[in-house]
Amino acid sequence: MNYAYILECRDGSYYCGWTNDLDKRVAAHNSGKGGKYTRSRLPVRLAYYEAFDTKEAAMSREWHLKRLSHDEKKALIAQTLPR
Repeated sequence: MNYAYILECRDGSYYCGWTNDLDKRVAAHNSGKGGKYTRSRLPVRLAYYEAFDTKEAAMSREWHLKRLSHDEKKALIAQTLPR
């Protein structure tokens, strides 16, 4: 399985990425071995993700997620939170 995801950083900003091992990737981000952007904004928490059958589909969704505004990402995350 492949995933597109959004992390919420300590400063309230969002980071978008893709991976084929979600738990391992989030742990890498939190250990400072993830993206350069997240290293100075630790800890991060997984705020949103979507699963895909192919790497290409996950990468395409990541591309679209990155183009959302902060408020659009926030709304997307809020829609998926359990009530």
